[in-house]
Amino acid sequence: MSRFVHSIQALALAWGAPGIMFVAFLDSSILSLPEIADLLVIYMVTTHPARFALYVTSATVGSLFGCLALYYIGKGSEHLMRRRISTHRYDKTLNAFRRHGVMAVLVPSLLPPPAPFKPFVLLAGVAEIRVTKFATAILIGRGARYFLEGLLALWYGERAIAYIRAHGVEVGIISVVLVLAGFVIYLRWPRRRAAG
Repeated sequence: MSRFVHSIQALALAWGAPGIMFVAFLDSSILSLPEIADLLVIYMVTTHPARFALYVTSATVGSLFGCLALYYIGKGSEHLMRRRISTHRYDKTLNAFRRHGVMAVLVPSLLPPPAPFKPFVLLAGVAEIRVTKFATAILIGRGARYFLEGLLALWYGERAIAYIRAHGVEVGIISVVLVLAGFVIYLRWPRRRAAG
């Protein structure tokens, strides 16, 4: 498996931005390539700082398409999940997911590996969360994550990898808090304008 991962990584490095997009797609869909897309973003931004936006966008778009593939797999596998989970737990989980589905996808999409993410994407498909809401949550979450990693690469260079490994949980929590704060402000903003 490690030989396969190394060959994927080498291919991505040779391809540049399309390679990052390809790896992010694979990692978010059918394969698990923990940290590879993150490391590629950091390495490529460190090597070519002027292409910061290109690399961050490529990783975000690749991840979005990978997540959409997994979302549609989830959408078609409801009967399979019903057989594996008790009816009461299944209905309870789906109802909670339908109520808070966007946040249930957005928050894990921000967190660095090894935080679980794919089960939430599959459940979003099973719960039939609107695809536009799902895609928006992924774009915000993964976009913020790769943007932050790109910034760290600009600031710290190759030391950004060591920094994220040492402080990944803190970086993830700060990202989640910032996105949640933005979400709360967004929810309250129309009410304030209507009241004013």
